[in-house]
Parts: sequence; C-alpha cells; structure tokens
Amino acid sequence: MAKGFNRPPGAGGQSGMMQQMQRLQQQMAEAQEKLAEETVSATSGGGAVKVTMTGDQKCQSVEIAPELLKDADAEMLQDLILTAVNLALDKSRELQQEVMGPLAGGLPF
Repeated sequence: MAKGFNRPPGAGGQSGMMQQMQRLQQQMAEAQEKLAEETVSATSGGGAVKVTMTGDQKCQSVEIAPELLKDADAEMLQDLILTAVNLALDKSRELQQEVMGPLAGGLPF
C-alpha cells in the first residue's frame, strides 16, 4: 500500500491551519477591543443634535443644543435625534468595516 494512503486529505496541513485560525481569532479580538474604544460622532440640524457612538455601535451620548429646547417642537427634535443616531450608526459601521475588513480577507474559505 502506498505510504500515507489512508491519511485524510489535508491532514498534514491541519496544524498550520489551526495556528492560522488562532492568529486570526486573536487579531479579531484585538480589533473588536479597538472598536469598543474608538468613537464617531454625527450631527443633525446644523449641529443642534450630536450623537456619539463607539465603533462597536453603542451609543455613548446624545447632546441637544439648549436653544433647540426653547422652541419645544417635540416632533422636530425627535426627527433630528433619529437622523443623528442613524448617521452615527453609519459612521460606526464604516469604522467597523475599516478595522475588521482586512481581517475578513484572511479567512480561509
């Protein structure tokens, strides 16, 4: 019988693949930690509403200009907050793609 005939295909490279996967897992964990520490901000209403969010998409703060509250237009304020939150989410996702994107290219599919 030929030498190595009963060995499953790719058995010799499994150790290397496992090491590569462990390195990739470590890099992914480091990237996720970095994302949790970085922030992005978005404004709406000419800066009247500002939302700050982390790179892992957790809202850190919502700032509302005091002069905006004088008008007491709840519907407008709700729209501005919604707009700023969605813009901050978009920026957070872009940051996430920036940080995590290169790592996804290293996945062995």
